[in-house]
Amino acid sequence: MPQLERGLGLKEAVALNMIEIVGIGPFVVSSLVIKAMGGPQALIAWLAGALLATLDGFVWSELGAAMPRAGGTYVFLREAYGPGRWGRLMSFLFVWQTFVQAPLSVASASIGFARYAGYLRPLSTIEAKAISGGLVILLVILLYRRIQTIGKISVLLWVGVVGTMLWLIWGGIRHFDAKLAFDFPPNAFHFSSLWFAGLGAAMVNTVYSYWGYYNICHLGGEIREPQKNIPRGIFLSILGITVLYLAMQTSLLGVVPWREAQNSPFIASLFVEKLYGTGAAHFVTWMVLWIALASVFSLLLGYSRVPYSAALDGNFFPIFAKVHPTKHFPHVSLLILGSLAFLFSIVLKLETAIAGILAMRLLVQFIGQTFGLLLLHRRWSADKFPFRMWFYPIPAVLTIAGWAWLFWQTGAARKWGLLEIALGVTAFLIWSAVMHHWPFGPAEPEAAVASNTAP
Repeated sequence: MPQLERGLGLKEAVALNMIEIVGIGPFVVSSLVIKAMGGPQALIAWLAGALLATLDGFVWSELGAAMPRAGGTYVFLREAYGPGRWGRLMSFLFVWQTFVQAPLSVASASIGFARYAGYLRPLSTIEAKAISGGLVILLVILLYRRIQTIGKISVLLWVGVVGTMLWLIWGGIRHFDAKLAFDFPPNAFHFSSLWFAGLGAAMVNTVYSYWGYYNICHLGGEIREPQKNIPRGIFLSILGITVLYLAMQTSLLGVVPWREAQNSPFIASLFVEKLYGTGAAHFVTWMVLWIALASVFSLLLGYSRVPYSAALDGNFFPIFAKVHPTKHFPHVSLLILGSLAFLFSIVLKLETAIAGILAMRLLVQFIGQTFGLLLLHRRWSADKFPFRMWFYPIPAVLTIAGWAWLFWQTGAARKWGLLEIALGVTAFLIWSAVMHHWPFGPAEPEAAVASNTAP
């Protein structure tokens, strides 16, 4: 049977992470963050998002270095909670939610792509949906190839992403107005319950814009020297993006008054238009669209490995374990997730997609696997962790607290996250009864399963 190839080095790993992190996010949510915080203190929400991503990065680094296999969180949850029993449920729930939140994530980027394209020419509803759906189809075509080629494409896309952000930052530095950038309204730092509610609403958007620093964990089976390159790739990605985000957001505020910026859906284009005119604004709009394309490229690549990994274990439909005979990638998984993303991209709104993504992922994936890491530390010896977080377990505990608080801030979307888990548990019980797996059959021996994930 064809196998995955370890064809990605540190350079490609960082590139894939960074192009997924940036995406359309900071360009479509910047105005929402400014409005939620009510002024330039919106920078605090971007800094807080980076802090939470860094804490969580320790969790992903430990797990990714210890279990470098395709599927990322699927493998982590299975091993942490016991592959023969509760680990089957937790990992199944992750695959279950992947079939909703992965296409949702791809759809949110494609919808944002179509929305931002509206700066070039006003689009009708049908035209916008055609663009968002067409983007998903294009990305599936680009991803239908060997991982070495994917790595080269990712580096090319990364150059466009970083180059665009550096251009925006440079323009802001040359025309920076400190009085404009730091024109704080009265009570900007009055830390009341209302202020923290605004911070929570803003962080729903900034955290969405940081997510992706863990993408290489889903590609663990295709990373060279994963024990070193996965932690390095995660932290280099977070550090690089944090610097770029803070510099870019400060630059924007130093040129575009925040009272105007909070109501602009095209903040980067407005920024460049003020500096260099309409022609340059059109060019930067095309580059923002390039960034959005790059993000969906990396996102869909990583998530297509999750159902594949589950199917290899017999914990999901066997057809998803199929690997292309000559290109060596899970093509069935890619095509099905791409199809769902296409459907979501033409029926949903951007704000609905963002809130839904957060609510669905926080409980099972982020909080669940952090608890799982604490369990593994009780069961595994230290030599099984090639990378160890600093000051264990403080980063893990703070990560759980941060994700739980953010889950509460998703508001009405919370019920959809809980409903999805309930449906997933029901589906798991039906699947287990049909297949005569635990809890309707004997638990699978842990040693046999664990051997499938050894580095």
